Amino acid sequence: MHLGIEIGGTKLQLGVGSGAGGPLVVLERFDVDPARGAAGILETMEAAGSRLAQRYQLKSIGVGFGGPVRADQGIVLKSHQIEGWTEFPLVAWCGKVFGLPAYLGNDCDIACLAEARFGAGKGRSVVFYVTIGSGLGGGLVIDGQIYRGNGVAAAEIGHLRPGPSADRPEETVESIASGWGIAALAQARLAEPMTHQLKPLQDGLRKRRPEDVRQRLIEVEEVAEEFAADLLGRADGKIDQVSAKLVGQAAADGNEVAIEVLSHACQALGWGIAQMITLLSPHVIVIGGGVAQMGEALLLAPLREQVDRYVFPPLRGTFSLVPAELGEAVVVHGAVALAAGEGVAFC
Repeated sequence: MHLGIEIGGTKLQLGVGSGAGGPLVVLERFDVDPARGAAGILETMEAAGSRLAQRYQLKSIGVGFGGPVRADQGIVLKSHQIEGWTEFPLVAWCGKVFGLPAYLGNDCDIACLAEARFGAGKGRSVVFYVTIGSGLGGGLVIDGQIYRGNGVAAAEIGHLRPGPSADRPEETVESIASGWGIAALAQARLAEPMTHQLKPLQDGLRKRRPEDVRQRLIEVEEVAEEFAADLLGRADGKIDQVSAKLVGQAAADGNEVAIEVLSHACQALGWGIAQMITLLSPHVIVIGGGVAQMGEALLLAPLREQVDRYVFPPLRGTFSLVPAELGEAVVVHGAVALAAGEGVAFC
């Protein structure tokens, strides 16, 4: 048996498994308290991991970390959510605390490994994984092995700049299509006066008298204001409480402002995925993460349309874009697989 650990910005998960697929023997989840920083997470890891080590005959440990790592050195470079992780020797810490060989990887890379070996990418040679959550990350597995490039970062699709005019580091696909990006766009849409969209007006304004055009504009803006009011009402009137989940629920109910926000996110991410496909030509793209739970109609189908719009035409039809299969435990599954022989141990 092997211990798999997921360290994220909001949750810590530990699970035990064989590393050969199938259900985990046990899975434990803990909420992360950002105020306690890395020290609080390490304290919980030590207590829970020691308890599991006593209960099961563990051979090794795999860790999927939510941030950039140097896997070959066993070092966490930093966390974008939790203080205290900068240049932290996590693998050495695991070896000292648990007395077992330890393996480290970025959480998206580890999730991709799990989906490639046991999930939606099983049996395919080149698998690309996209996780859409509070952030937006990617992973690439080729012939069952994680591709890490030069060891610092690879497959970071969320950090693509959407076009040459995006010349600032914060202008990324992640800033538009992640959970917080969707929420930020919806909040900005509500904070500004409602304006009409050109597309819905085009058919209704052709060959109309000026007074008809003015009336049409009034009608469309009134409808937009109604949808904005509905979206804001779902957040109890608090703009900063508008979340990606709330936007998804409103879009499912036909709220056109929410649908517009999701459409913009799908366009940006579809563009990013198309660039990746043009460069890597994967067999399958697996979409996971909390935002991906919006499902086929709201997310996956529009995303496929945008990928098809931007991808290199000869590659159309050579890949599939599918939902992840392993759910919230995907990183733990991958970490267990990593521990069973997919990495380099430092102890």
